[in-house]
Amino acid sequence: MPDFIESTESGLFTKPAFRLTREASTHPLILVCEHASRYIPPALDNLGLNADIASSHIAWDIGALALAESLAEALGATLLSATYSRLLIDLNRPLSVADSIPTRSEVHAVPGNQCLDDATREHRRQSLYQPFHQRLKGLIDQRLAQGRTVRLVGIHSFTPVYFGQPRSLDIGVLFGQADAYAGRIIAGLRRPGLSVAANQPYKVTAIDDVTVPVHGDGRGLDSALIEVRNDLLRYPEQISHWTDLLAPLL
Repeated sequence: MPDFIESTESGLFTKPAFRLTREASTHPLILVCEHASRYIPPALDNLGLNADIASSHIAWDIGALALAESLAEALGATLLSATYSRLLIDLNRPLSVADSIPTRSEVHAVPGNQCLDDATREHRRQSLYQPFHQRLKGLIDQRLAQGRTVRLVGIHSFTPVYFGQPRSLDIGVLFGQADAYAGRIIAGLRRPGLSVAANQPYKVTAIDDVTVPVHGDGRGLDSALIEVRNDLLRYPEQISHWTDLLAPLL
């Protein structure tokens, strides 16, 4: 009996798992957008979800890529962004956690992720997860070897209503060990009429996250995740507004 069983999804992930822009930037900041895309290969039929749900916040962070690209352009910084939906595999979750490949997201079951065999899980890890994190590690390795300062910031968005509960927060700055760096960002964002908080609407932990604990704190780098409420990222003028606020602080 062969040791290797081919996944039923073999050959479906034909485009690269990430997009890298401004690789040669000399700016110390590396921007990361792990939930940039809602793309699911057509053969997977939206993992059994209807088109509206497969386009909603459970599949990607709405507006996050537009903001990340705008910040990268404004700063001349490197940006590493995902090209597949987090419903296939979440790039900001450890492989060991249950929702690395979610069977349910918020109130929605994900039929196409139910009862996946080990070969398919491993195929997604090797095709989507490992290339993204190997590339990010390589970027950091190269810059540290050159004696350069490196900062790492993930750009995310969150839904205004979660499990039926409204969220009034405008922006959260999530961090682990980089208290001083995150504190400067939060202080710079505080102004009348703007609701900003530390480690809201989520907290960064080594159990549930990868970008900050592994690539940031784990390597002694200033690192944080930025979470903007996604109804504030729907139009170009909103993207420009947040870019103007955030770019000088990162």
